[in-house]
Amino acid sequence: MKPPFTLSNAMLNKVVEISKVIGNLEFQIERDLKLRKANRIRSIHSSLAIENNSLTIAQITDIIDGKRVLGDPKEIQEVKNAYDAYEEILTFDPYKQKSFLKAHGLLTNEVVSEAGRYRSKDVGIFDSSGSVVHMGARPQFIGTLMDELFTWGATDDTPEIIKSCVFHYEIETIHPFEDGNGRMGRLWQTVILANWNPIFAWIPIETMIYENQEEYYKVLAIADLQNDSDVFIDFMLDTILKSLIACKSSDKPSDKMSAKFEVKLPPELTGTETQVYLLLRKYLLTHKEITTAIATKLVKKSASTVRKHMATLVALGLLEAHGSNRNRVYSLKK
Repeated sequence: MKPPFTLSNAMLNKVVEISKVIGNLEFQIERDLKLRKANRIRSIHSSLAIENNSLTIAQITDIIDGKRVLGDPKEIQEVKNAYDAYEEILTFDPYKQKSFLKAHGLLTNEVVSEAGRYRSKDVGIFDSSGSVVHMGARPQFIGTLMDELFTWGATDDTPEIIKSCVFHYEIETIHPFEDGNGRMGRLWQTVILANWNPIFAWIPIETMIYENQEEYYKVLAIADLQNDSDVFIDFMLDTILKSLIACKSSDKPSDKMSAKFEVKLPPELTGTETQVYLLLRKYLLTHKEITTAIATKLVKKSASTVRKHMATLVALGLLEAHGSNRNRVYSLKK
């Protein structure tokens, strides 16, 4: 069952604009490791701040770096949880509920009693006066509603950018969890976007939402009244575009930074194998290891093809393999 929204020319034009900006930004984001880390911290800070977490960016940075921070233990745990969940963005399958529930389990670990499970009770959103702003779906209907949403996501040919907005809205509308629905809506939009283009794993869309929080809630309310997500899709497309533009920089990489990314490759490598290696290397410069599943998403080829390329890279001494069969992971050759 298709969620209620109407695809318009205005939406498609915004998708084209977003694609153009992505093309100009990919090289910078992939090379600038400090920017990627800073953006990840901004994403976590903003998404939690929307839910009234009071920790600052500096405190969140210290928590992620393993330093002791004075603060509410629940808020500190929320930061650790968010970091764990965001680190897995490229491993989640955007249209599998198993991944969706795993993400919620990470995001709400030791904070929510039903972490990683759809709720068993009714929930509602109330304003400061106690009036009901939104009631989530009755718990007995959540399973069916989520099945329909994920089936639509996996089979429909709507552009992924727009799908991500629809999923965000539907998660907020269904409100499938006891707590963490807002964080999950924002996270899962990023998961869908990053599955389409990995650059989105490092774009702090949540920061732009946080800076326009009043309008964010306003368009959610309007969409509820209109019983379709058109106005919310328009808002989120604008937000994505603004987030990408905010990440743009006219500064060229320094010679020192360029030198850091230079690598001498063996002449035996084909052009395709070189491209695969450079994609994997960019990921491994900020991660200890990589699985075949993540590599498949980055390279955008079949798992069997990726495994063959990785075997070649291991044989040429560019990668190291650890473990066997499904547990095998790869790291850069030291």
